[in-house]
Amino acid sequence: MNTDLVLYYKDRAEEYEKIYSKPERQEDLKSAATILQEIFADKQVLEIACGTGYWTEKIAVTATSIFATDINESVIEIAKKKDFSSKQVSFGIADIYNFSSNNKFESLFGGFIWSHILLQDLDKFLSTVNSLVSPGSTVVFMDNNFVEGSNHPITERDAHGNSFQTRKLEDNTTHLVLKNFPTEIFLQQKLKDIGGEIKFFNLTYYWIICYTTKTNNRNE
Repeated sequence: MNTDLVLYYKDRAEEYEKIYSKPERQEDLKSAATILQEIFADKQVLEIACGTGYWTEKIAVTATSIFATDINESVIEIAKKKDFSSKQVSFGIADIYNFSSNNKFESLFGGFIWSHILLQDLDKFLSTVNSLVSPGSTVVFMDNNFVEGSNHPITERDAHGNSFQTRKLEDNTTHLVLKNFPTEIFLQQKLKDIGGEIKFFNLTYYWIICYTTKTNNRNE
């Protein structure tokens, strides 16, 4: 059984968006798209872990520009084939822990990456994310709620409380995938010291959390 998360998403690239075809999730997907479009309206967006560009396409409806990144070239190649019309959307292969840019971004979106970060690595992850944007910027994460019967069952847990799912791809390879399902309280606690104006949107199958990075002014 493979435990390499990067390899899993590389191998899953061609079948990735089938998850968005589940009938029971359609209303949530529409609601989530509307929420993201309102948050990112007229903003320049850095997207991390963009995958095949499903959410890049949604955000591009209202955003001024998007620089969408992922560690896997295979998913980036699929994302590039989407029709972004005249929108300013560009792509890059990047690992956020080794991400370099001459400019800070004014907003950031990370879709379905939080659940794939080990609990013991979350503080480092959030510090890295905040370092990519300017003070007072908008940061948004979106991920899954666990709904029995719609999600893969949790098959393992480790000593740190991380949960894992066993997933089988169409090529018959089996992967043990890190997939955590944080509560709203946990998310709020993690963000309270690094962000302000925290807003939480709880849908049936998905959650979205939005915050503003703190400025250097201690009174804010």
